[in-house]
Amino acid sequence: MLKPVLIAIAALLAVPASAQTEARQLFGTAEQGTPGSPEPYGSYARGCVAGAVQLPETGPTWQAMRLSRNRNWGHPDMISFIWRLSQRAVNEAGWNGIYVGDISQPRGGPMLSGHASHQMGLDADIWMLPPSRLDLTRQQREDLSSISVRTEDQRSVNANWTPGHQAVLRAAATDPAVARIFVAAAVKQEMCRTAGPDRDWLRKIRPWWGHNYHFHVRLNCPAGANWCENQAPIPAGDGCDETLAWWTSEEALNPPPADLAAPPPAPRRQLTMADLPQQCSMVIAN
Repeated sequence: MLKPVLIAIAALLAVPASAQTEARQLFGTAEQGTPGSPEPYGSYARGCVAGAVQLPETGPTWQAMRLSRNRNWGHPDMISFIWRLSQRAVNEAGWNGIYVGDISQPRGGPMLSGHASHQMGLDADIWMLPPSRLDLTRQQREDLSSISVRTEDQRSVNANWTPGHQAVLRAAATDPAVARIFVAAAVKQEMCRTAGPDRDWLRKIRPWWGHNYHFHVRLNCPAGANWCENQAPIPAGDGCDETLAWWTSEEALNPPPADLAAPPPAPRRQLTMADLPQQCSMVIAN
């Protein structure tokens, strides 16, 4: 029994100190991307990206928000997608464009605060607030907030929800580069109710907690990105079934209180450099 324990301790001691460094401390302070060809490494929640591109702060049909975070970097495929979606928001939803929230850090990787994903430059948050103007100053982009499209009880959409929101989400879901889109469950339920007979695109719209102020777009791994790991395939069907109904059920929204006698859960361990693909050490050192 002692030998396996000694082997494990020896292996841990053999790992360089840098490998035990919290990855967020390195990636969260990088100010610029790396030179060279774009390459995502790892997975959406455990990875990094080389050759990321910074989304221009303002474009003809978008503005990047919360610029102080320096999270308007992404794989070139994501930057191209934002261009396409913002133009379709104008043409198909009648919006002025889109407000773009967090994409990724200059080199991807874990963040100092917020998201567990967004680590390969292939995730982006799009605000639910239709832009009234596209000439906001940097300070205005810090002060302005998005809008919630979900009721307080989480069971339905509120008066902020419009056909334009559905048109923008449909435009995103029908883009071939998109793997899935995370929204509040009430949003998915409303879209299932009103989508009509053309509904194959609904399959990509997935319910998830906390997405009432924005929707989260996730792209597929780019062609030829051999070190990029796609998420598991989406189940068959449009997702408008009993699995969707659960998200607004009493069980989901009002679970029984925690057992006060039980020990508190252990805090989530922060990812270290050893948890990321080996290539991420080169990305952060470049």
